[in-house]
Amino acid sequence: MNNLSGRGRVAGLPAWDRCAVMGVVNVTPDSFSDGGRWFDTTGAVKHGLDLVAEGADLVDVGGESTRPGATRVDEDEELRRVIPVVRGLASEGVVVSVDTMRASVAAQSLAAGAALVNDVSGGLADPGMIPVVADAGAPFVVMHWRGFLQGGNVRGTYDDVVTEVVDELHARVEAVLAGGIAPDRIVVDPGLGFSKDAEHDLTLLAHLDRLRALGHPLLVAASRKRFLGRVLAGPEGAPPPARERDAATAAVSALAAHNGAWAVRVHEVRATADAVRVARAVEGARTAGSAPDTRSEHAAREPGNTPGTEGEPLVHPATVAPRAEGGHPARPTDNTPSAVREPGACGSGRAPSAPGERGAEGPR
Repeated sequence: MNNLSGRGRVAGLPAWDRCAVMGVVNVTPDSFSDGGRWFDTTGAVKHGLDLVAEGADLVDVGGESTRPGATRVDEDEELRRVIPVVRGLASEGVVVSVDTMRASVAAQSLAAGAALVNDVSGGLADPGMIPVVADAGAPFVVMHWRGFLQGGNVRGTYDDVVTEVVDELHARVEAVLAGGIAPDRIVVDPGLGFSKDAEHDLTLLAHLDRLRALGHPLLVAASRKRFLGRVLAGPEGAPPPARERDAATAAVSALAAHNGAWAVRVHEVRATADAVRVARAVEGARTAGSAPDTRSEHAAREPGNTPGTEGEPLVHPATVAPRAEGGHPARPTDNTPSAVREPGACGSGRAPSAPGERGAEGPR
């Protein structure tokens, strides 16, 4: 499978040719992961810019927690939290997504410069959402959603979680299309952690091909979620705190990228940006058919045939990505060898200057 061509693109957004990294800015006091850390506008905007500097391609701004038991904020408060941050980031050229279930917040965010609407309900929570997005011609994330979580893990029983999630997402996408949103502006999200337990989440991650078969770009939002804590804890241990799940998040992000996800949504960007960079390099090597011929290498190492110093590893310089001071990948230049200078190198989340847990655990 050629994941480079198969992950799709979203009309109205930059045409990344590898898995994009969506950084998270929660302007909330009660997110499961980082509630209260970026609750003021200045701090939230700075955090969003920091995420871009670390490799985020776009930034998702949310002002309402979706963790179990969270109380919904009123409309005016959500607007107060979100709009100044969206405007501040957009004015800096950042590609901004707004994470909201309210049509009014979506409308004002789009007017303030947001490029994408990310609605965990897929338009079910507010009947005004689909018309707002359709009229604006904006891209829209349709997540698998079975209802608000105030009462716990609502309707989390499945006979076949993959088939049921795919079927329910398909039905929701059809409704969104009927509401006037163009097919090339729809992104689907399996809703990890929403009305799902750890086994459900892992099963969905193992079958991303089934979700991609819906024919729309795929967003995977696994960052710091409960199922990662369960995996890390093992059968008897206690799950680590949310902020200690970033390495596990990066692992899932690399797997999602390798399996054709359009984007991954994460709180800690740098590790995931590096993981996606590596996944892209592996994809590029496979696509180009550039895997080394180990038989030839072994033959070259036979007595009398070993080039250079005996035992010296054969490493072509074009296969080693340059490193900048501090150990992070150097930005590619026009002189960087093509094997290193792949388009998948994580870049800036700023919009181009010329035309060209979530879910059960927080907003996510």
